[in-house]
This record gives sequence, structure tokens and C-alpha cells, in this order.
Amino acid sequence: MAPESTTLTTHSDSSTPYQLDPAQTLRAATALLKKLQSDEATLKTNSDKQDLLADNEDEADAEVEGTPVWLSVTTKKHIVDKKSLKPGKIALPHPLQDASSPNFKICLITADPQRQYKDLIDQPSFPSELRERIGRVIGLEKLKAKYKSFDSRRQLFGEYDMFLADDRVIIHLPKALGKIFYAGGAKRPVPVVLMGRKDANNEKGEKRVPLAQGGTKATRQPPNPATLAKEMERAVSAALVHLSPGTQTSVKVGHAGMEAQHIADNIDAVVAGLAQKFISKGWRNIRGLHIKGPRTAALPIWLADELWEDDKDVLEHEPEETKKVTGGKKKDKKRKRDLVEQVPADEVALAKGEGKAKKRKSVDGDALTESTEIKEKAQKEARKEALKRQKLEARKAVAAA
Repeated sequence: MAPESTTLTTHSDSSTPYQLDPAQTLRAATALLKKLQSDEATLKTNSDKQDLLADNEDEADAEVEGTPVWLSVTTKKHIVDKKSLKPGKIALPHPLQDASSPNFKICLITADPQRQYKDLIDQPSFPSELRERIGRVIGLEKLKAKYKSFDSRRQLFGEYDMFLADDRVIIHLPKALGKIFYAGGAKRPVPVVLMGRKDANNEKGEKRVPLAQGGTKATRQPPNPATLAKEMERAVSAALVHLSPGTQTSVKVGHAGMEAQHIADNIDAVVAGLAQKFISKGWRNIRGLHIKGPRTAALPIWLADELWEDDKDVLEHEPEETKKVTGGKKKDKKRKRDLVEQVPADEVALAKGEGKAKKRKSVDGDALTESTEIKEKAQKEARKEALKRQKLEARKAVAAA
């Protein structure tokens, strides 16, 4: 008797399969944490031996907050067409870093001039707890001028726990900060909106009317301490989404030092944010969800039943137009091949110049004239014979000399 088949994942008991099963997510998170903790214990016992195959990204993440936990999302169609240096953000119920610690330091990178942001942070209305965590505010031009060498960038990397950057300069930072910041995902700068937007024709905060529909252009509003603090707090507790052309993306949802339930909660929040804001067609475009560590196998938490995004992509029968085109090509090739096979050898000889081609009758009695293909074939054969004669004459001339 054949053994009973087991499924990799389970769907929720509700009517729709397009949602996570909390029990399945928690089981996968628990199993992954056990594996990561076991690997960390083994690594500590063998700490005297240097791992020559260690990845810089894994080392940077481990130095900051332990081994990271990644949510791997596979889609049925490409998520985006272009790669963007400005990542998206999804709020997490359990932040990846303990920002409440007094030792937690933030470096804020701003657009020039940097003085206006320093003055906003120094104002009494700015939260004092957040002000104490901000260790430095630096402008883009000063960053480029002061941190040119690899050693200076590495020193800056080690001085602060988190880097926040104005969304207007985020695309210039890879060149300004270099590999030490962007090779790993531990301290990659997080974009923040330091200069908010305000609609000129909408004072209630409703959705702006596009210019094509008679609306007015949105203008930047001056920053204030309240909005600046709110934006920074959101960025500290958010997960970054880096989208690139392809069908796979990964988002950091936790680390080995967190509880399994907290990681499961973060996974639910990230999946909901991806389906609503970043992945077109939402759940219909998601093919699979897995969680993994840097060097572990991927544990499935959700797999799609269909491999297509829309029912229109599935055809029950081959289109008639495709059949006609394919069938016509095959028929033409077969007719030409049969025509060549039906030509007798004597007519081929006549086509080479030994005589005029005569009309012949086919099997069914229809008269056929000399074929263009036969002429071309005969010409090729004649050229080959001429080349052979020339080579033979050249060899005789060389031998006689």
C-alpha cells in the first residue's frame, strides 16, 4: 500500500486560500530559530578556527544583531521592470533593533544645508528620547569630502547602529559610502522623508487631484520637529524592501535573538504590506513564501495552487491562427521536399548544361516545368566541380615546378 502524501504547507481554514496559516508560520519560525541557535553554538565552540568562506554580509549582520532571518518571496511574474536604489518600507510590530536602548546611536544624513535639520532636532518640541539617540547629523557634501578612504568609512560604519538618510539623496549614497555599507544589509541607510508634501488645493489631507484632471502641482512643505520625529521613528521600526527586475525578493523579518512568535508577527505584516503596496495583483501574483537564514535551507510557509496569475493566461485549446501558421509552414516544406525527390537524375544532368530540361509529367499526370531549386542546386554542383579542377591543376603546376 502506497504511503499517504504529505503537503509542505497548509492553507487557512477560511474560504480563500490567499492568506497565511498562523500555525504554519509559527512552526516554520520555531524550527528555523532552533537551527540558527544550534549553528551559533557550534560556531562558538569552533571560534578558534577561521572560516575562510565566511561572507562579509553575514559577518556584518551577525555583529549588529545576530544571524538574520529572511522572508523569501517568489512571484509568478516580474515585480518591477527597473532596479531602484530607493527601498520601500513596511512597518513591523516588533522592530529588528532595540531602539529604546540608551546605547543605540543614529546617524542622520541630510540634503544640504544640514544646519536647518540640526536646529529642528535641538528645538524643545522634538522628543528628547529620540534626540539623545541621534549621534550625528551630516550633509551629503560634507560626507563626500570627509569620508573618502575605506578606513574612514569603516570607522563611520562602526560608530553608529543605524543610518537614516534623506530620501532626496538616497540614490547618491552608494557611491559616497561604498562597499562597506552596501555589501551587507546590516547598516544600509534607510530613507526618510524630511521634507513633507502638501497639496496647494487640498487643506484636509485628501488624495491630490492629478494635473491632467485639473489639479495643481504638489509643493513641499517646510519641515517641523513633529513630522521629522514621526518619520524617523517609523523608519527605525520598519523593514526595507529592495525590489529588482525578477521574480524573487527577500526581506529581513527578524534575527536569531527574537522570539518565534515575534518573527511570525513580522512575517504577517511584511506579507500583507507586499501584497497591498509592492506586488501587482497582490496574492494572485505570489507563487511561494519561504523563510531562511544565511546558510540554511528555505522552509516553505505558503505555496500557490496555480502557477498562473490570471485565468486568461491558461488556454484550453491551441488558437486556430497558430495551427494555421504552423501547419502551413510544414506543408510548404513537405511540398518542396517531395518536389525535389520526384525529379529524376537525367533531368539533373540536363540542368548542369548537358542539354535542355524537358517537361515531365508527375504521377497524377500534371505537367511540371523545370524547378528553380533544381537550377540552383545544379549551379552549386557546377561550381564545386570547377573548384576541384582548379585545385587539381594547381597541384600539377606545383609538382611540375
